[in-house]
Amino acid sequence: MSADNQQERLDAKWIVGFVDGEGCFYVALNKLPKMTLGIQVLPEFRVVQHERDEDVLKKIKEFFNFGSITINHGNRKEFRVRGMENLNKLVQFFKENPLQTSKQKNFELFSEIIELMNQKQHLTTEGIEKIAEVASKMNRKVSRILRDYTPKL
Repeated sequence: MSADNQQERLDAKWIVGFVDGEGCFYVALNKLPKMTLGIQVLPEFRVVQHERDEDVLKKIKEFFNFGSITINHGNRKEFRVRGMENLNKLVQFFKENPLQTSKQKNFELFSEIIELMNQKQHLTTEGIEKIAEVASKMNRKVSRILRDYTPKL
């Protein structure tokens, strides 16, 4: 393989550094009446870039061999991972390759929520309350939907 091709491949350390600066672990709790408990738990991982840097998102997708690249907003694109199978692979990657900034704490909380979902806790009222509690410690506040749904919060 030529030197040019080797430089175009990303490695785990590069991914960790880039995600430390540009990545986001996020858990949405959406009011959705068709769900059994009326709440959808939607965890996702995102890396957002201006459309001029879409190639780096493609390389990240190629590195993981899962996820999608979509329009985020306006002239921004995002690499996004949803779905439990791929999120579990992503969690495993970041457990083996820890983040180096305060984003590690958000990852740990995100990982805890993924584990609760693996245990089907998102299908019980108590589980949703626990997920909401953990999510409230992440990089956002609990939404009004959850305050209305979970009196403890």
